Amino acid sequence: MQLSKKMRIDEAKKYVADKLHVTPLDLSDPCIMRLLREELDIGTITGVPGVAKGIAAKARIAQLLDIEINCVEQFKKKTGLHY
Repeated sequence: MQLSKKMRIDEAKKYVADKLHVTPLDLSDPCIMRLLREELDIGTITGVPGVAKGIAAKARIAQLLDIEINCVEQFKKKTGLHY
C-alpha cells in the first residue's frame, strides 16, 4: 500500500485493516491473522491443505485490497485467466 497507493505506514495499515474488517492492531496478531488468512483463502505462512498458495493467494489479496500486483497482472496476461 505504501508503494502502490503512496500511503504512509499508518494510513496503509488502516486501509488494509478496513478492507479485511479488522483493527490495525489485529494485523500484527499472528493468531488472528492466521484464522483470517484461512477464512479469506489468501494463503498462510505455513502451508495448510486446501488453502490458496502462491499466485492464487496473491490474486485473492489483490482482489480483496483493490490493488494491482505486478506478478498477478503478468500471470493474467500470460494465461488469459481473470481472478
